[in-house]
Amino acid sequence: MSERFLGYIKKQMETLKLLRDYFPTAVFTGKCLVFISEDWRVELTEHKDSDFSKPDAEPSVIRVRIFKKALNGDFVPGHYEDFQLASIGELAEQIEKYVQSAIGRNIRENIE
Repeated sequence: MSERFLGYIKKQMETLKLLRDYFPTAVFTGKCLVFISEDWRVELTEHKDSDFSKPDAEPSVIRVRIFKKALNGDFVPGHYEDFQLASIGELAEQIEKYVQSAIGRNIRENIE
């Protein structure tokens, strides 16, 4: 394997790990950050450009997916949005606003 590819794998979850500090109620599963309550599930996943010929200058894309619990108890996918901001503080702030607008609750606290 090339060093560039190994560096890509190592950096794959870098932004999600930084976002854990902004959202203390989130659980890091190894592949995403999850916020869950009785009625909602919010997942944050990180995506990097897989074109290894490009420099690493582009920030990761963070996809925010929101699921609402259906009457049968399953979580049904609803809204989703991709965020790509270089500043981790601004990224966290915009994600928080988006989720608050979608579910009507603050995810930095308990979303129940």
